[in-house]
Amino acid sequence: MHVIGTVGLPGSGKGEAATVAREHGIPVVTMGDVVRQETADRGLDPTKDHGKVAQALRDENGPTAIAERSLPMIEDRLEDHDTVLVDGIRSDTEVDVFEERFGEAFTLVSIEAPFEMRAERIDARGRDAAEDDGGEGLAARDERERGFGMDDAMDRADVVVENTDSLEAFHERIEAIIREGPGSESEPTPDSVSNTDP
Repeated sequence: MHVIGTVGLPGSGKGEAATVAREHGIPVVTMGDVVRQETADRGLDPTKDHGKVAQALRDENGPTAIAERSLPMIEDRLEDHDTVLVDGIRSDTEVDVFEERFGEAFTLVSIEAPFEMRAERIDARGRDAAEDDGGEGLAARDERERGFGMDDAMDRADVVVENTDSLEAFHERIEAIIREGPGSESEPTPDSVSNTDP
């Protein structure tokens, strides 16, 4: 059993890491999907109200609410697969949830990139409403996610991937992490591997 969690600010490359996992037949549990579903259930717009609902879930049910909702989805996929990737951990308290449940079988990967590069990727993917259209700007998103405790989560990473180079190089690094399995990296390992594409 191997559970790989990814943490990183918006546009850092977490979605690309999930794409690599899926290409290798590894199921992905996206914590943001929990929030998007809740946003829709509340009759709100997922492109504009995602951040507000993420905060509301934590306010109403505690800081581990989204992680707790993700656990049954992860365990369900582990019944048929040896490895699962958890996309989008936001806080150190969420890391605690996964480490407590999965122990040494859990690997936390921090994916990092500069602000300007992340802003370009987010504009290019066009998934979220722009600030001019009532959406949330990247600086505000960074501040909100850091408020959840993302910096503390990133500091606890077992592996650090600097995602500032080619998409191919980034994919190769994620593939290596998937292949290595749990326990293969005990200290954070800064990497020059990265990605300039969205």
